[in-house]
Order: sequence, then C-alpha cells, then structure tokens
Amino acid sequence: MALTKILFNPGINKEMTDLVDKGGWADGNLIRFRKGLPEKIGGWAKATTENYQGTGRALTAWVALDATKYLGLGTTLKYYVTTGDIFNDVTPIRATTTNGIVFAATNGSSTITATDSSHGAVVNDFVTISGAATLGGVITDAVLNQEYQITSVANANTYTFTAKDSSGDALAANSSDTGNGGAGVDGAYQINVGLDVYVSSTGWGAGLWGAGPFGSATALSDTDQLRLWSHDAFGEDLIINPRAGGIYYWDESSGVSTRAVDITTLSGANLSPTKGLQTIVSDIDRHVIVLGADPIVGSARTGAIDPLLIAFSDQESITEWDPSATNTAGSLRLSSGSQIVGGLRSRQELLIWTDTSLYTMQFIGAPFTFGVNLINENVGLISPSAAINAPDGVYWMARDGFYTYNGSVQRLVCSVLNYVLDDFNSSQSFKTISFTNREFNEVGWFYPSSSSTEIDRYVTYNYLEKAWSIGELSRTAWLDDGIFEKPRATGKDSSVNYLYIHENSDDADGIPMDNVFIESGDIDIEDGEKFSFIRRIIPDVKFLGENSTNGQINFVLKTRNFPGDSLSTNSTSDVTSSTQQNHIRARTRQMVFRAQSDDDAATGVRTGFKWRLGANRFDIRPDGKR
Repeated sequence: MALTKILFNPGINKEMTDLVDKGGWADGNLIRFRKGLPEKIGGWAKATTENYQGTGRALTAWVALDATKYLGLGTTLKYYVTTGDIFNDVTPIRATTTNGIVFAATNGSSTITATDSSHGAVVNDFVTISGAATLGGVITDAVLNQEYQITSVANANTYTFTAKDSSGDALAANSSDTGNGGAGVDGAYQINVGLDVYVSSTGWGAGLWGAGPFGSATALSDTDQLRLWSHDAFGEDLIINPRAGGIYYWDESSGVSTRAVDITTLSGANLSPTKGLQTIVSDIDRHVIVLGADPIVGSARTGAIDPLLIAFSDQESITEWDPSATNTAGSLRLSSGSQIVGGLRSRQELLIWTDTSLYTMQFIGAPFTFGVNLINENVGLISPSAAINAPDGVYWMARDGFYTYNGSVQRLVCSVLNYVLDDFNSSQSFKTISFTNREFNEVGWFYPSSSSTEIDRYVTYNYLEKAWSIGELSRTAWLDDGIFEKPRATGKDSSVNYLYIHENSDDADGIPMDNVFIESGDIDIEDGEKFSFIRRIIPDVKFLGENSTNGQINFVLKTRNFPGDSLSTNSTSDVTSSTQQNHIRARTRQMVFRAQSDDDAATGVRTGFKWRLGANRFDIRPDGKR
C-alpha cells in the first residue's frame, strides 16, 4: 500500500472553507510555527509568589547607574517599582489631610465611616491613616493606622472602609467602639483609581468611535477612564502617567520606599502639564513629550486636556515647559482625527496615532525643535498599547486589521482576520495590548473576545515566515526579554494577580498546558470522487524538553463524506518517541487530522515536554465510489 506524506502549509488559515484549505491548518491553540512546522509554545511560571493589587496594564524595565534592574508595573489600582521579588508601592499621593478625619463605628459591623471635608476620593481609592487613637473596643489605634481601600463614597465629605486585623481579615466593632479616633487623625490619599472595565458613555469615545465633539458626555478625566499607564525612563529615574491623569516622577536615588511625585511640585517646575494621555521620553534629544496635554492659556495650564495637543519640555529637563527663545520647550497640535490614541518611540522618530491617522514626529532642532508629518489616514490605532517595535519595523492593530510601518504603511495579509474581528469585544478594545517575542520572530496581540470583558485570546504573526497563529490565553501586560532574560507578563491565578516569566518551562506554572492542539483543513483523495481507506499513520513527531522521553501526544482522525456533514471522530491514538505506527481503520471521502497534547490539567500527568510536528505519512488507498 502506498504511503502518502503530508506536510501542511505553515500558519493557521481561517479565511477559507475547510475543503479549499486542503494542505493547510484550520485551527489551533497554544501552537507556534517555527521553520514551517507547528510546535507547542513555551510554558510559563510565576516570577514570584508575591502578588499585587489590581489588574496589570503596563510593564517596563530599566537599569540604574549602579546596575540595579528595575521593573515598573502599572495596574488598575497602583503603580509598583519591582526589585527582585518585591512589589514596592510608589503610587503618588494626591492629597493629605492633617488632624481632620473623624471615625464612627457600628456595633457588630466591620464598616467604618470616615468624615473628611472635601476628601476627593472615589470608590476603590486608597488612604493611609495615621495619628488615630482607639475607638474604645477592638478598633484600636493599630487597626486604624494603616492603609485602607475605600469601599463606598456617600458624599464629598464622607466615605467608608472595612476595618481589618493584622492578617487582613475583616474585624467587626463591638459595643465599646464609641470613640471618633481623636483629634489628630491624618490621611494620605493616593491618586484616584480609574476603571477596570471601559465605559464608552463617559468622556473618551462617547457614542460611536470618534463621533461628535470630544467629551460630549463628560469632561475627560482619569477617574472615568479605563486605567492605563504610560511610563518611560529618564536616565535612571522614571516618569509615569495614568491615562488622562497627571504626570509623575520617581527619583531612583530616593529609594523604593519613596513615592512618585507630581512634576508640577518639583523644584523649578515652570508651566508643567497637569494632565496627559501618554508620556514618552525622546531618548535621542532627551525631551519629555506629553501627548494630549492641557494647553497653556495666558500664564497657566488650563487643567483640561486638549486631545490633539503635543507638549514637550526643554531638552534634558523635566521641569521647564515654558516656551522661550532660550529653550527648546514648546507644543504642536495635530489636525487629523479627534483625539490621540497612542504613540511609540521608533527608530529616530516618534510615531503618533490619532483615531484616524498616523503621524511621525522628529527632532529638527531650532527654532521649531520638533516637526510632524502626516503619513497616512484611515490607519488609526485600536488601543493605546496596540503598537509595537519589531526588528523589521513597527506593527499595530487597527479596527479593520493589522498594519506595519518601515518607512511606509503596509497592510498585513492576515489569514485569521475575520476570526479575530468577528469575535472581538469592541467595547473593551482599549484593553488590547501588542507584544513581541523576538526569540521566535513573533509579534502579536492579546485581546478580549466578544464573550469576555477582559483579555482572553491572542493572535500572533511570525514576521519572518509570514505565518499566523491563534489561541486562548489571558495576559494583560507584556514585556519582551532584554534587560530581563525572558519575557514577563501579568495574569491571574484563581483571581489573584501575579507576574509570570514566559518561555522558561514546558508547562503552565507547574501543571500541564490545557487544550494544546493543531487541526488541519479537510483532506481528500481525487477531489472526493472516490472513498478512501486509511489503514495506518506513520508519525513524524519530535519531543523536546527535560522530560522528552516521557512525552506523549494524540493523533486524532476525523471524517466526513460531504463538506456539509458534521465531522465524526474516527480514531484517537497515542504517539510517543518510540511509536512506529498507528493502526486505524477509516473509510471516508474527506478527513481532518489533529494533533493534541496528552496533557491533563486535572490529573497533572506528563509535564516537562514540548513537541514539534513534522511530515506524517498516511497509508491511504482508493476504496470505490459507493
């Protein structure tokens, strides 16, 4: 009997029908293509058992002059500077109250009511209390004098929080807790938190995308926006900016126990922007650039964001923003689009996307400092973090597909485009993040599917082999290797937030990866004119990893006689490194071949291996027309 070698085309193709996609892969999960062959992706593990508060939304890394490696992490609730395994909270303080907070407790309840005139807090904000005295019972001074997260806001002067003991568990007051905390209670309020779910009816993007006047529902502010962060190193220090919020500076020399401060409070600050949509440091000419800054009117900043205004500081300065003949500070305003969505520092230029167009911004020197050029219209950015630098250019995701820029804009031919766009939660599009995995020549995007309000899927593109992959994985921020050896990403485990290291194992944090597979389009013989009889499969599989000798996958053969028929699983057979052949019996006009890991997340078997699929051979013969 003749053996037929089948080597499928690289990449997932969901743009064709299953029958037309003969010789191609039609579906997959947790698979990448390397040298044209599909293989299981690398695994991941927690970077540390420590966790952090809020959903991770941004990661950056930089090195201090003493060679200390830092990792910056912005979440929906906090900003952290990470050293080693420790998440150091450097979230800026918005306001302080001195001798001005009064408490009230209710017997049997853990809810504490705090009265502080014009506190300015919103639900989920954090306040650190100090100087409080006992309320007289179990709500002691030690209970009160710590950081609390605000659970409700009754009005401009009153809010509540839940009293907790030393282990963090809720602590109910008793009948003796009748005091008010004394006359010396201080409070330090961290900057207002933003939203964890994008709400299109407030401020940014109210109504249809880019429709109507900017901010037609409410004025743009950081509290009614999805909490996103931009951050960039300024030497060994860090500049951070919550989207639509203030611009803050963290001084490395002051140590990780100190918080970032508003740049308007720095010594010598002169007309510094009070708000911005994104902040970037120009590493060639050392200007701080704020996209979507508040303009200068007269002798002051307005405090209201102009969504198309770009402001830049004097060279080598964080504090000087007043344009004059003796400095290089200034501003520019874009004309195409209704708002700046995002920017990316690229090779000797800054790329800036509005909701409709792409601009380049370049340092041109005196007297104008910077110049902008409109590169292309109708190529807007789908989210502030949807653009990424790769070795061969810049890639980004727009609302109608994927693009690349390397001196000119080109649209990528995408074999999974409709699959992504047809099952995409456009109401949460601002959560979409781009990523690179340079070790494997990949760019990609994590995005929320239509059934999810949070990221749950990804799409990747191998830019050397022009192959697309898809899969299900929730990662809300990503940082490729560079300063750190392997990629870092943020995610959840049982609703707890962790930092993960990727490509450092063959498993999913110590357990087998679940649902790893690759599945072909329909294969037929003589265009389905005759039935075919499949007798056996000669596998070509390479097992890799520390436990490769114990690796095992399944070959699954599915059959049907007509394209409109449902697929039926004909056989499932195990394949190991010692498997010579799999005997099967199938009579069909069309067949689908599937390879899947024999990993079982429930029982925890067969960890520590990867696999790569080669040219498998099928023993096929014609078997008549009826």
